[in-house]
Order: sequence, then C-alpha cells, then structure tokens
Amino acid sequence: MVTQELARQLAALTPRAALRAVQTILEQAGCPDADFDARELYRMVSGRDPRLADAPLPAPQAERLAELTARRADREPLQYLAGEWDFLDFTLRVGPGVLCPRADSEVVCETAVDLLRQAGRPDPLVLDLCAGTGCLGLGVRRFLPQARVFCVEKSPAALRYLLANTAGTGVAAVEADVLTYWQTLPPATVDLILCNPPYLTAAEMADLMPETAREPAMALDGGTDGLDFYRAIAANYRQTVRPGGSLVFEIGCAQRRAVKTILADNGWTGIDSRRDYGGNDRAVWAFCPDGARKTS
Repeated sequence: MVTQELARQLAALTPRAALRAVQTILEQAGCPDADFDARELYRMVSGRDPRLADAPLPAPQAERLAELTARRADREPLQYLAGEWDFLDFTLRVGPGVLCPRADSEVVCETAVDLLRQAGRPDPLVLDLCAGTGCLGLGVRRFLPQARVFCVEKSPAALRYLLANTAGTGVAAVEADVLTYWQTLPPATVDLILCNPPYLTAAEMADLMPETAREPAMALDGGTDGLDFYRAIAANYRQTVRPGGSLVFEIGCAQRRAVKTILADNGWTGIDSRRDYGGNDRAVWAFCPDGARKTS
C-alpha cells in the first residue's frame, strides 16, 4: 500500500518534484549519495534525465520508480537495481550474488595493463583470480586485445554474471577455487596475475554498511586479519608465473604494508604500490624473481 500511494504521488508530480520526493525518502533511509541515486532511479524507469524532462511520469513508470525507491530505501545496492554497471569504458551485468564493480578497482586494471605493455610480450597469458563480474580481466582484454585472459571464479552465483559478461569477448570464464586452481597450472607459463581477493577483516565483516551486507560474503571475507587470500596466492602462484612476470593485487586502503611484506616473504621482487583516484592505497604489484621493474 505504501508503494502504491507513492506511485500515485509520483505520477502527479513534475519531474523535478518527483526527483526531490525520491531523494527525500532515500535521505531519510540513510542512503549515501541520495541525490545521485534518485537521478539514477528516475533515469532507469524513464530513460530520461529528470532535469531535462517536462512531463509527469506515466503511471507504469511511476509505479516502477516507487518500487525501486522502496528497494533502495531498504538499502539494496543501486547496482543490483540497475542490473548493470559501468567499469572503465564498458558495461557489466551485475546483480545479487556477485560483488559490485567499483571505480576504485579501475586503477588495479590500469596497473596491470601498464605492466603488460612494458613486458612487451605479443600475446600475454593473464589470470584474473576471484574474478566476480570479470571487470579486471575484461579491462585488460579491452586495452590489450591480443592478451589471453582467463577469469577464475568459484561461486556459482557469481559465475552466472561472469559468463554473461565474457560472452563473445574472447575472455574465458573458469569455474574453480583459486586456493587450489594453481595445482592445475604448468609452471612458469603465466605472464600476469591480477586479483581483487576477499580482504575485509572479521571486525569489518561484523560492521558492514547495509548495502555491502547484501553482497556475497564469499567475495568480502578475508579471514581474521583480512589477509588469508594474499598469503595463499603469494605463496602458491609464484611458481606459475614466468620469470619477470607480475602479480597485481587490489588491497584495502590500510593493507599496503602488510601485503608488501607477504609478497617479500614469499620471494616476490620489485614490490610497489599505487593509489586510486580518491587518494587511497589500492594496488600492490610485484614481480617473479629476475624481472623486477617499475611502472611509470
């Protein structure tokens, strides 16, 4: 009944008034960036920017906007409501069961592309571990079409989106557990590994934002100190990387020193880091011995 009443109200309002009404509901629900969310919800249902529209929404669109507003006020991620989300210069399918792609991750992909270009191999072999939507591996392929990219994901729910996103791209989707997948790989054959592993600590998992709590715990939970996957991948995948090949991790903003130490303890060299465009530590990379270099 509440949603139906909201739909009637929205259908009677000008576009700007409807936008303000949705924004107010989202602000009262505690949604961050409520103004942005309201514009996106309006655009989803109408295909128009509300600031440029001049007529009230038709009843079916008003009903859809009311439904989406209620779901967003219940703190369902905006990405899930949209069903797709942009990453770099392409769009990914996304929904419940897969980690939402985030702009912070773009610098991880850009770092991988820089390293591969510097290495100069004509058709590098790339693994995207804990791939989720496949955003990192697809980004590499987008800018290096000659790369042979394999996106590895364990979750059947996430794999559904990975298969949809990689279809027709030349990127392969592999259903496997990254904690054991290394056992199937020949030694010294991979040119670059990139990975956005689960990296939240137990304390952080217990205090998630409502939106993040809707995302799969499998993609978030990095163990007590958030470093379980970094330890496993740094230890087990070095043997699969060619001498001079590289590993690029996404990290939490407070994990740079710990991840660098893990890499050094496992024999990786040339270890360095990079901040995202918000100024937070976001990417750490390293080289298999005998190939330490720097990115520009």
